[in-house]
Amino acid sequence: MNFAIAAGGTGGHLFPGLAVGEVLRARGHEVMLIVSEKEIDAIATQGRVEFRVERVHGIGLQGRSPVALLKFALKFYAGLRQCRALFAAFRPAAVLGMGGFTSLAPILAGRKRKVPTFVHDSNAVPGKANKINAHFCTAVLLGFAECVQHFPKQECIVTGTPVRSSLAQSVDRAQALESFGLDLTSKTLLVMGGSQGAHGLNIAVCRALAAMKAGELQVIHLAGQQDEEMVRAAYAKAGMRAYVAPFFNRMENAYGAADFAIARSGAASLTELSHFSLPSILIPYPFAAEDHQTLNAKIFERAEAGVLLPEREATPEVLAQIIRALLDEPARLAEMSARAGELAPRDAAARVADVILSHATR
Repeated sequence: MNFAIAAGGTGGHLFPGLAVGEVLRARGHEVMLIVSEKEIDAIATQGRVEFRVERVHGIGLQGRSPVALLKFALKFYAGLRQCRALFAAFRPAAVLGMGGFTSLAPILAGRKRKVPTFVHDSNAVPGKANKINAHFCTAVLLGFAECVQHFPKQECIVTGTPVRSSLAQSVDRAQALESFGLDLTSKTLLVMGGSQGAHGLNIAVCRALAAMKAGELQVIHLAGQQDEEMVRAAYAKAGMRAYVAPFFNRMENAYGAADFAIARSGAASLTELSHFSLPSILIPYPFAAEDHQTLNAKIFERAEAGVLLPEREATPEVLAQIIRALLDEPARLAEMSARAGELAPRDAAARVADVILSHATR
């Protein structure tokens, strides 16, 4: 059968969508991957020849001013026309949206064709787009059980958040560290702000370097394009060994090399951290819709798998103190690692695929 997966706009939507697509392909089905016009989608899907990748017009709803509403409507209807034309030829047996406004036009086009439609929400609280998407779906698939309460009128199935197959590969820690130019004897910190970087997080970490000793740890820092040079200069000034890059597409090596992480708390990042049993210092994006990143992070904080640090409280002294405490307490770091591993969803991509297939073959 043919299936359409709308998964664009951010890595948090795209990478779990790719994971589901990989499962469907492995089971002998064809997959059309619908992505946004953003550069991150083009980079992340480059070379993915196993999928038919289509870039569809769309834009998030930025405010309620007449200009914002007009821009959204024009892009939305352009995307809807594209999806209807694509589906007329591709004839999907079901449509899955991974969240965001990129999913709305494909889901509506699928509903118009009277095929099963689904949306997946990875966060503890759904975004505005998924609250709309859910009204047009056969079922809502969720990463966290805490999100069920937000969809009282829909059929909800907790599947966990899918992890792409490349992250399931075993990683040799020594080889991973060598690939970053790092050594095996030092503790390694992974700093990542998500698929597009995180300026506030980068600033907090760079300022904390002044309160750290040069030999205390080594760092893999994925800084995003805008902050790459600033971050690189900060490590050079601090005399700290670090691998700095704007983006890295072999994340299994980054996770496999690290002892702990500093990260935003988007659902996909948290899922991958738990998959690799990585303890974390979580600095939620303070302007995330409905503060969902803080709610995500609290799940890990309650499980003692991570330390929640609001960005406004991430002073150089406080952040350096937390880092040093984890370095000085290996037993605590090991316990946090075990707790993180317990939160990892198992076979989430297969569960999502099972739900889709069960409805598509009825």
